[in-house]
Amino acid sequence: MQIGKHILKNNLVVAPMAGVTDRPFRQLCKKMGAGLAVSEMVTSNSLLYGSEKTRRRANHEGEVDPISVQIAGADPKMMAEAAKYNVDNGAQIIDINMGCPAKKICNVMAGSALLKDEPLVSQILKAVVAAVDVPVTLKIRTGWDKNNRNAVTVAKMAEDIGVQALAMHGRTRACAYLGDAEYDTIAAVKQAINIPLIANGDITTPEKAKYVLDYTGADAVMIGRAAQGRPWIFREIEHYLSTGTHLLPPTVEEIHIVMLEHINDLYGFYGDIAGMRVARKHISWYTKGLAGSAAFRHNMNTLDSIELQQAAINDFFAELKHKNERLVYADDDLETPENIAPAALAA
Repeated sequence: MQIGKHILKNNLVVAPMAGVTDRPFRQLCKKMGAGLAVSEMVTSNSLLYGSEKTRRRANHEGEVDPISVQIAGADPKMMAEAAKYNVDNGAQIIDINMGCPAKKICNVMAGSALLKDEPLVSQILKAVVAAVDVPVTLKIRTGWDKNNRNAVTVAKMAEDIGVQALAMHGRTRACAYLGDAEYDTIAAVKQAINIPLIANGDITTPEKAKYVLDYTGADAVMIGRAAQGRPWIFREIEHYLSTGTHLLPPTVEEIHIVMLEHINDLYGFYGDIAGMRVARKHISWYTKGLAGSAAFRHNMNTLDSIELQQAAINDFFAELKHKNERLVYADDDLETPENIAPAALAA
């Protein structure tokens, strides 16, 4: 798939998730097979450019190209300024968030709340496209609620204005993450536009990825919650799409190695204390489904240093390795509230 001048190595995209898709996670998913990883959303409020959080979110040092940064806001001028700011700081693709259902975003008429105001959508898209010389992409939902699905209208508008790819979650804003994603609206949008379309929502297995691609005609799939603790899902999907066969699930030893590399990157990125706290949710996701992991995850939240955290991880995996167990996920493991970080639901 191609976005502007950027030719992706495949059609697998990491969804932007607040509190999850930081630089260490994006790098890991790309290493594990993702063709593109979109950053956590960055506010368009220029007053926050100097904050530590914003500087971290704009840090792309060492990240594999192309670098896609998502911006969120409701003021066209501020969104244009945010786009320029991020391009100046290394962004090679600017993604506009009109898909986030979180109340704190929608209450300021940003994210998916914008779908209620098509003239404002047009103004924002025109301002951002005119402001930067890199490709602009857009993420939307099917509409505001089930009685107001205007995705086709918004998609055609975006293409006419110059947006170069569209990602679409198969739920309305009102649905949030409840119920099942629907793909009929995504299929209708694909028939209405010529720019690449990326399908998103409930894609948790290689079979589901193939089904969604076939059913909607989409050019790519975007994986969000299913990649939490399972970054290898991208290589699994890529292999299945290419061969029709399944890779073996990762061994316990590989899970241990991948997790340790990931959390060490988190320590380096956030610092020891903040990194340890951020690592907790990832450790929980990685170990979901492994024997004895419930008690391990509970204990993990009581540890207050990276040394204790790493020692607990090593002890836990030492008990498992001699069994040569492989991690097997059940569908309900992927979707239960305890397995979804609250911050991730803001994406």
